[in-house]
Amino acid sequence: MSALDVETRTQIDYQRTDRIEPSGEKPQGLKLVVVIPAYNEARFIGSTVLKALDFTDYVLVVDDGSDDETARIAEAAGASVVRHECNLGKGAALNSGLRECRQLGAQCVVTLDADGQHLPEEMQQVLAPILEESADLVIGSRYLEIGNQVPRHRIWGHRAFNLLTKWGSGVQVSDSQSGYRAFSARALEAIYFTSQGFSVESEMQFLAREKELKVVEVPVTIRYQDQPKRSVMLQGMLVLNGVLRLVGQHRPLFYFGVPGAFFLASGIGCGLWVVDIYRRSAQLAVGYTLV
Repeated sequence: MSALDVETRTQIDYQRTDRIEPSGEKPQGLKLVVVIPAYNEARFIGSTVLKALDFTDYVLVVDDGSDDETARIAEAAGASVVRHECNLGKGAALNSGLRECRQLGAQCVVTLDADGQHLPEEMQQVLAPILEESADLVIGSRYLEIGNQVPRHRIWGHRAFNLLTKWGSGVQVSDSQSGYRAFSARALEAIYFTSQGFSVESEMQFLAREKELKVVEVPVTIRYQDQPKRSVMLQGMLVLNGVLRLVGQHRPLFYFGVPGAFFLASGIGCGLWVVDIYRRSAQLAVGYTLV
């Protein structure tokens, strides 16, 4: 995708956004901006913003079309708010947030979820590889710490997504679905997401390979404080569909070649079986021939 295409898409997708800024002028040349995509997170967004402000002077909440008080509470807590008029998905929210960070001249960016699962006090360890210039993209992994109590169904789902993302992107990580991440200035300029939904986390690995960004994982704590707002099964299927689309988009030969090779091998096997049956019985196995 060319730079012109990216800019055109950005104007089309995100021209209908509202910005709610705290009083005073918008700062420029910020060292760190924390981006929090949020959708109907009025319960947790205030405390998440307040905790994040202990570690940075600028928190940006992207309210993705919430129909509750998310935007108002985030602003009251001290965040700047970019608001979508309708729910566009997490990928779109992150695109809006990162675009705003580029306009602010941010030197590094941290993203974390709005539901209180991530601990802002662990931000320093997520940022460390960026500040040491040893990484362009840092992923906070819940699977590098033994103490995290991750539900079993999530573990199996994440393992499947990790494997599929690794096959497609060539980048191996232990937690491809983590939303706790840090971006260097180089990554900030290079990354633009085409995924609208939750497969955006997997897309980062594909983009890291394409843009030659160095990926590092660090351990983080995760807290499951509430029942998920969406069906875990439905969300899993949406992520799976998104990851498969990414494989087809970024690795078309792999995406079509592997199934094609399987069906070709199956066809050859059935053909040889039919020939063997005809050789032994002088009868044509019509059923197998149709297969």
